[in-house]
Amino acid sequence: MSASIDEHLAVPLARASRPGIGARALPWLVLLGFMLVPVLDQIWGLNYYMGFVCRLLIMMIAASSLNFILGYGGMVALGHASFMGVGAYALVAWVDAGFDSAWIAWGIGVALSAVLSLLIGLVALRTRGVYFIMITLAFAEMLYYFAVSLSTYGGDDGYSIYFPLTLGQWLDDWAYGFYAVVLGFAVLVYFLTARLEHARFGYALKGARDNESRMQALGFPVFRIRLLAFVGAGAIAGLAGGLLAFQDSFVSPSSMQWTHSAILIVMVVIGGMGHRWGGALGAAIWLVLEEFLRMHTDYWHWPMGLLLLVIVFVAPRGVAGLFTRVRS
Repeated sequence: MSASIDEHLAVPLARASRPGIGARALPWLVLLGFMLVPVLDQIWGLNYYMGFVCRLLIMMIAASSLNFILGYGGMVALGHASFMGVGAYALVAWVDAGFDSAWIAWGIGVALSAVLSLLIGLVALRTRGVYFIMITLAFAEMLYYFAVSLSTYGGDDGYSIYFPLTLGQWLDDWAYGFYAVVLGFAVLVYFLTARLEHARFGYALKGARDNESRMQALGFPVFRIRLLAFVGAGAIAGLAGGLLAFQDSFVSPSSMQWTHSAILIVMVVIGGMGHRWGGALGAAIWLVLEEFLRMHTDYWHWPMGLLLLVIVFVAPRGVAGLFTRVRS
């Protein structure tokens, strides 16, 4: 029976888009480029751009987590940024309590984000379509206003982190210690999503996206599969939020608003929903365009929108779709 189920899953998906040789090599070339950034900083003194690249990697992590449930699972979650906020406020609470280990703070943030995404998923995943979108939005707004009400942590004004956090003596003494940690997490997330894509769980998640009734008829626990994916994505988003709070040394409830979740969705759509590195590519395109246009005009939103429209029309399957080949 198991072999029969695997066959049902594998045959339709074998005809789907698969990465070519260039697409498989490109992520490793990009990784090499990220590893060379500290070397370039030593040569040319690119302190500002070091911070920008670090932020870029963090947003790649967040967008990749959303891509897993949006692209592979078909779950349009309009509240994903709230999990980033939970991870960030977990770090704030840890610092405010007088502790300094960033690793424990990130672990707490991941755990809290996982628990909250579990509770939200138990409700939201019993619905479909626009109702799922509205429920995730409603929970996100509740979390946002809860953060605003936390006067202990600055309320609407946010919370500045003055107490230094530690990564451990060796990493603290190294100028690029935090950058190395962020890059390591980004590689781990990419490797995890790449493995899950071709694992039985990934096939089951995509199968539920394409034909839920058939998957249920084959005996797959569709609800539990989706819930596990939703919880995992929320936990990774919590990690991204904690990393971003560490870098910025500041946390604000505004980062949890639904507009930030919408931007994450736009990133995934631009990069390519359901592509292995579509979320990361979309985050890179969005942030690079935003940074470039801000350097040249205060009215950067309209050219940004125009450029995004061009990308959508030129690459309707996302930019990552340009690097894949369809095998019939």
